[in-house]
Amino acid sequence: MQLHIIRGYIQHIYLIADQGGLLLLDGCSRADVTAVCRFIQQQLNRPLSDLKLVLVTHMHPDHAGGAHKLRRLTGANIACHPKAQYWYGGFMGRCAHLIDVSLTWWVAKRLGKPKRHIWYNPILKPDLLLEDGQRLPGFPDWQIIYTPGHTDHDVSVLHQPSRQLYIADLIVSVKKRLVPPYPVCHPNQYKQSLQRVASLKPAKLYFAHLPARVADTIDFDDILSQAPTLPKNHWHSTRNRILHTLGRQTRQH
Repeated sequence: MQLHIIRGYIQHIYLIADQGGLLLLDGCSRADVTAVCRFIQQQLNRPLSDLKLVLVTHMHPDHAGGAHKLRRLTGANIACHPKAQYWYGGFMGRCAHLIDVSLTWWVAKRLGKPKRHIWYNPILKPDLLLEDGQRLPGFPDWQIIYTPGHTDHDVSVLHQPSRQLYIADLIVSVKKRLVPPYPVCHPNQYKQSLQRVASLKPAKLYFAHLPARVADTIDFDDILSQAPTLPKNHWHSTRNRILHTLGRQTRQH
């Protein structure tokens, strides 16, 4: 197994070369599709058809935005958790999708990146639905670990022989401190997922927005202590701001 790390628009892209072909550990953003294809053809000197599987860990723009286009260009299958295809469903889901695309541009601006085309279909059309414990088709050394909390459908993926684990957005960094991501839509599930990752005792952890780290250098208890007790997402933040403003106006009168 060979792991290749490609610098993405706002995240790390992990491309696996295995005996089953090429595996992409996340669907990246639409802005990353050209870079992935160029890497396969120019750096690995392989045809695009060697990309066999694109795993979507969750539906946010930098993890799912390139999946459909990559499938069109390469013929690869798309795999995700069964709940992923419903995340942006309905009117509220479409609103959330607009917000998440805007947040991606905001992050890109903070990183000094230009605004790029990242719009994608918010309703994923997967070829394969994978649940907790299942092995990736064609890549039996890789196992799905269901790690919800950030959304209701997040998955991580474990390379069993080497005990290396990709956890996408389960942990991020703010001011050089490891912290929970934003949003945390399901706080209790998030804490359980973090505890589960710790209990797996992986040799090494890979993140979407951080360099890889040896797992035993991570203070999971400190991250758990920062996890919210109530949902921390767009809707709750907006509601809380409205309630705070109304309360302040009431006190003034």
